[in-house]
Amino acid sequence: MEAGNGGEALLALADGTVFRGRSFGATGEAVGEVVFNTAMSGYQEILTDPSYEGQLVAMTYPEIGNVGVNDEDVEASRPWVRGFIVREYWREPSSWRARENLGDYMARHGIVGIEGVDTRALVRHVRSAGAQQAILSTTDLDDASLAARARQLPGMEGQDFASVVTCREPYEWTEGGWELGRGYRRASPSSRLVVAYDYGLKRNILRNLVDVGCRVKVVPAATPAREVLALRPSGVFLSNGPGDPEAVEYAKQEVAELIGAVPIFGICLGHQILGLALGGRTYKLKFGHHGANQPVKDLSTGRVEITSQNHGFAVDTDSLRGTADLTHINLNDETVEGLAHSRLPLFSVQYHPEASPGPRDSGYLFRRFVDMMAANER
Repeated sequence: MEAGNGGEALLALADGTVFRGRSFGATGEAVGEVVFNTAMSGYQEILTDPSYEGQLVAMTYPEIGNVGVNDEDVEASRPWVRGFIVREYWREPSSWRARENLGDYMARHGIVGIEGVDTRALVRHVRSAGAQQAILSTTDLDDASLAARARQLPGMEGQDFASVVTCREPYEWTEGGWELGRGYRRASPSSRLVVAYDYGLKRNILRNLVDVGCRVKVVPAATPAREVLALRPSGVFLSNGPGDPEAVEYAKQEVAELIGAVPIFGICLGHQILGLALGGRTYKLKFGHHGANQPVKDLSTGRVEITSQNHGFAVDTDSLRGTADLTHINLNDETVEGLAHSRLPLFSVQYHPEASPGPRDSGYLFRRFVDMMAANER
């Protein structure tokens, strides 16, 4: 796609609300569900998070682009956000780590952007009316036409995007965390194998697993449980990912076969799939949780963590009453943020303990997973 030249761009929501702005990034059109992210930094990690497949992301922080993009702060091999909405785009990055400006990066990957939007008004509208389908266009600038087409778009319910973003073949992961002046660490030899299901994996999850001493093998979302168990892993990790968890029926079936056979740790979509495999239900949130400042309470310790989050669905805790224990809650709306089984070696969280972007209050959960695997080996 060609790069946007600052010409007019339009964002039309399915309910007929229209926002005008200026084009940056690629020219053309992008369709998806409009959500907002409250992080003040980390837009490159957000752009490359596969959990944003099928969505147009509006940043609440007003200045975006000021640190450019680089080759290291990515969570996947390419960006997955379909469209990007900002208040003010900075064309000239000021970070010593920048290798490219944001607009050129987006154009190179075909991501349509709009700047000059009143993002506070957009966020207030989404909070009131709910997340909804929309079209971001630099070509169709007719309000009524664009809104009419947005109304015809299918919603997120029933959408299996995990099959879109997952890897196609298994692979080994050997990269650990990042250090200033050294880059990413390499994995130390380890006999503890963790098989990670890729429903839309962020790379920093894998780096955290390596840093706590795991040998990591990543497998596609639909990998049969029997193939995973044949590898004789110490544990299985269920990753984050996009879309409706109830649409990923194949994943629920395979995870159900793993329950009780091997220790399991799930994050985000993996948490939801685990909840479904245990016999629970999930439901769509009005506008979801997307950002790096969500307060979560660990009910076992009373400790409050500030967490990074990105999800539009949640597990219905009542549907798992008597099967799984509630371990964490969101202090903003009291939705489920963590589950554990009273007898079996498994637990999951709705939020992102690997951060990137966001605080690292919850990094201890990777060590908890290792401790659970070690206890299971005794």
